[in-house]
Amino acid sequence: MLKRYIGDKAFYRHMAAVAIPIIIQNAITNFVSLLDNIMVGQIGTLEMSGVSIANQLILVFNIAMFGGLSGAGIFTSQFYGDNDHEGIRQSFRFKVLSSLVLGLGGIAIFWFAGTPLISLFLQGEGSPQDIQQTLVYGREYLDIMLLGLLPFAVAMVYSGTLRETGQTMVPMIAGIVAVCVNLLLNYLLIFGHLGLPAMGARGAALATVISRYVELAIVAIWTHRNGEAHPFIRGAYRSMYVPKWLLVEIFKKGMPLLINEFLFSSSLAMLNQCYSLRGLDVVAAMNINSTLRNLTSVVFLSMGSVTAIIIGQMMGASRPASEVRSTNRKITAFTIACCVVFAGITIALSGLFPQIYNTTPQVRSLAAKLICVVALAMPFHGYIQVTYFAIRAGGKSWITFMFDAGFMWAVSVPLAYVLSRFTDVPIVPLYALCLSTEVLKCVMGWLLLRNDTWIQNLTNNKSAS
Repeated sequence: MLKRYIGDKAFYRHMAAVAIPIIIQNAITNFVSLLDNIMVGQIGTLEMSGVSIANQLILVFNIAMFGGLSGAGIFTSQFYGDNDHEGIRQSFRFKVLSSLVLGLGGIAIFWFAGTPLISLFLQGEGSPQDIQQTLVYGREYLDIMLLGLLPFAVAMVYSGTLRETGQTMVPMIAGIVAVCVNLLLNYLLIFGHLGLPAMGARGAALATVISRYVELAIVAIWTHRNGEAHPFIRGAYRSMYVPKWLLVEIFKKGMPLLINEFLFSSSLAMLNQCYSLRGLDVVAAMNINSTLRNLTSVVFLSMGSVTAIIIGQMMGASRPASEVRSTNRKITAFTIACCVVFAGITIALSGLFPQIYNTTPQVRSLAAKLICVVALAMPFHGYIQVTYFAIRAGGKSWITFMFDAGFMWAVSVPLAYVLSRFTDVPIVPLYALCLSTEVLKCVMGWLLLRNDTWIQNLTNNKSAS
């Protein structure tokens, strides 16, 4: 029975070759984000809360950008499995155009609506002076971060395409260099070392923006200098032609993903807005909780990308459905095992980690409790992560939409809305109740995977061009 869930050495070697660079890059990125968060947290609770709220808005853009590029990314993986370099080139062009449109749209929205969006998270308990100052810190941080949205978007295009075509090391290296630059500049600009001005939260934003330009420069220059290894980049900008059949298919498969990721990320923001109604202490505690969660969740979150790449390439190569299903089952088992281990680590750190922050004992105590709650939900999150990306790799976009964002807005958000506004349930049980809905989502995922209709080769339509 266990053999169904455990692969051989060749399986784990292949998975490791894809996974390790992605995990390392994400781990370093999240570790530096943690240090960034801690540095801002040393300035004070209000600064930390303002930055946290602004980053929740930026997260909506980041995840929506990921969704906007994911539709074309599905085809890139399958074109690579089919050894079709022209198809990869065309999907790359689509991603470049999409990144520019979405990037400019994100900048416009945040520039004109940033203040009211931040204010949505400042409607709970707290003095008017503290609320106003938190708003000021959040707006200053957000305005500087807007300068980094376009380079971040284009870097995602290059890094994503390289990963989907088997090159995971270069994006990892670029990410490592970028986060090291970010960390160094955080130290210099937040606190004002080496004669530089002490910019506080604004320094953290500027450091992040500069690091994103560095990351883009590395992945773009390397890709263009290594056209022999990655032929798709040759002539990629001679025109921006994308055949009609591919445009139609990407929009059919990709638009639901874009809508899904936007609605999913906005549902996370809405959940946090509901939690914030319990007061400014909750905003600060949720920030501490999410920072540690992002670090200890890096393995199972990375396994989503691994699943999309491996399963997508298998589908593009027209591997038998039984083999695809078996591979996905083993990836899922590995991911859940990792979640159990890291859940234990998270609980062990729950009392220690909040002590790092320059905040009140009440915020530290609350953060520790929230950390324990999210740790218990990790195995369920891991199963959901792999299931979502497996189904998405086969282009079942509307199914993944209902499974992901549809579920959040139909179940999780209404539950949080009602509990936060019409009951006096304290934040910890409120948070636990909202996370418990993930169990139902796991059951839905299990039912979806039982049907082999999610396993399909999307590149068979290219003859229609």
